[in-house]
Amino acid sequence: MSTTINNKYNIITLCGSIKFKNEFMKVQEKLTLEGNIVFTPNFFNNIKKEEISLDTKKMLDEMHKQKIEMSDEIYVINCGGYIGESTKSEIEYAKTKGKKISYLEN
Repeated sequence: MSTTINNKYNIITLCGSIKFKNEFMKVQEKLTLEGNIVFTPNFFNNIKKEEISLDTKKMLDEMHKQKIEMSDEIYVINCGGYIGESTKSEIEYAKTKGKKISYLEN
């Protein structure tokens, strides 16, 4: 018995600084309840950015860009208008892939 998957759900990748953990959680819940599949950054814990090796950072960045590639849209968590270097890179990547880009704040 094979199951056909109906791609009726929009896929959205959340992008932004992981320092905005609470906003990520709120937006993820809101978008999911609106009927979207939501990808988030890989982890929110107490590891400081400086403690992550360059190889691991590169791998995590590549994984996040693969999530963007699989998505219909990215949603940028830009609290107080803040957009860091990694997020700028993800926005540019999404633009090159023709993805819709939405922002938490205008």
